[in-house]
Amino acid sequence: MGSPLRLSAVGRDADRAWSEVTDEFAEADIALSRFRDDAELVALDRYAGTGVARRVSRRLERAVVAAERARRVTRGGFDARVLLDLERLGEHGADIDVDASAAAVDDDRSWVDRPIARRLARGFLSLDRPIDLGGIGKGLALRWATARCERLRLHSFLIDAGGDIVVRGDAPEAGPWQIGIEDPAAAQGSPLAVIGLAEGAIATSSISHRRWVHQGRRVHHLIDPITGQPASGGLLAVTVVSRDPAWSEVWSKTLFLSGRRGIADEARRRGLAAWWVDDSGGLSMTAAARSRTCWVRAEAEQDQRIAASAASNSSSFGILSPERAFVTAAGSAATDRRAGSSSG
Repeated sequence: MGSPLRLSAVGRDADRAWSEVTDEFAEADIALSRFRDDAELVALDRYAGTGVARRVSRRLERAVVAAERARRVTRGGFDARVLLDLERLGEHGADIDVDASAAAVDDDRSWVDRPIARRLARGFLSLDRPIDLGGIGKGLALRWATARCERLRLHSFLIDAGGDIVVRGDAPEAGPWQIGIEDPAAAQGSPLAVIGLAEGAIATSSISHRRWVHQGRRVHHLIDPITGQPASGGLLAVTVVSRDPAWSEVWSKTLFLSGRRGIADEARRRGLAAWWVDDSGGLSMTAAARSRTCWVRAEAEQDQRIAASAASNSSSFGILSPERAFVTAAGSAATDRRAGSSSG
């Protein structure tokens, strides 16, 4: 999956849980990555458009089925068939022997109304167009790794895969895990807000990391499947909390594509706990998100200004901070294991 991986856990099986988590991500990577020449997904993508059905593992089959369900539920807001768009814009994965520029010439995007794959029999899939399972694949790996930890009867743990997080139980300091929402304009600085989470999954779609310049134009990886272009709706980042990490991934991207003007109505209509940062740097959130938010930087700064005005004879003031320590990924923990990245 190519993401930094971390497990924070409390319990006697914490070391065993780390082995289970890293094994799960390694297996998901070899099945679902688009960047590994030996990945199972790459082999399937190479046959896209040929009409040939390939036998696939249960893991890859489940991922493709999940991606198709996400397409239907979001009414096309999420669509895994943006791989050729990413290639055309300069983000290259493993070679699938398709000329992305040539494929785009006659692309009328009519495929967006058709299913992602044809399931000819159990374990056999055929694609009309290559797919990228990056975001939802990471969410599924988190889902499956969480299930492994739960089978070990771990009641308190956090799994962090590059900022997408699943938590169960209380943090080691007692109380919910405190998770910071990154400021897209200053990733290493103070977070924009801190969320308290005891159970659930958090995912963020942001243009702060995967962006580059292509033919003199700044582009990013969050592609609108309708246009084939990077979304340009005035948002920098969207964060969603739900019960499931794959659906948090799906909804964070779908909401990002709805843009600054549409995100509030779409998130509230769906009943989502969502936070978003617009291109002015402002943070907004739904009512469901507000109930999970325990600290907001802008509000703390405003409180500090009021306090400074009321006590102008004081020598100095600092920005108010949440009472407990936090980092963007997770709070500290009794047992902490990290890997620089999952395999690949």
